[in-house]
Amino acid sequence: MFRERWERDDGSAVVEFTFVAVLLTALTLSVLQLGLALHIRNTIIDAAAEGARFAALADNEPADGVARTKELITTAIGPDYAGDVTARSGTFLGHPSIDIRVVTKLPVLGLIGVENGLEVSGHAAVETLED
Repeated sequence: MFRERWERDDGSAVVEFTFVAVLLTALTLSVLQLGLALHIRNTIIDAAAEGARFAALADNEPADGVARTKELITTAIGPDYAGDVTARSGTFLGHPSIDIRVVTKLPVLGLIGVENGLEVSGHAAVETLED
């Protein structure tokens, strides 16, 4: 009697479907989370580069680039991602430049993430009004 019960496969389709559904759901959610993290990373890189270009204009200062970067990040993603934005003057490949650096959280579960998990920077050559 017990041997017959173990050899039957009644109800196995339900269990197999459950296992496959759980695995496919986890895989789908992981891919969506990766896409969200890459979208946020690319948006912040673009904002840092645009802020550096804005700060490098002849009549602007590095603080203007920081404000522009924060404005772009806040508009595109939200104020939680526009916290630590810094600017410094220096050289990049031998030319005077502005470097905008953004340190923010890396989303791991939805928009909840690891603080200071993502660091990006943007560079731009400084414009001058000299001949």
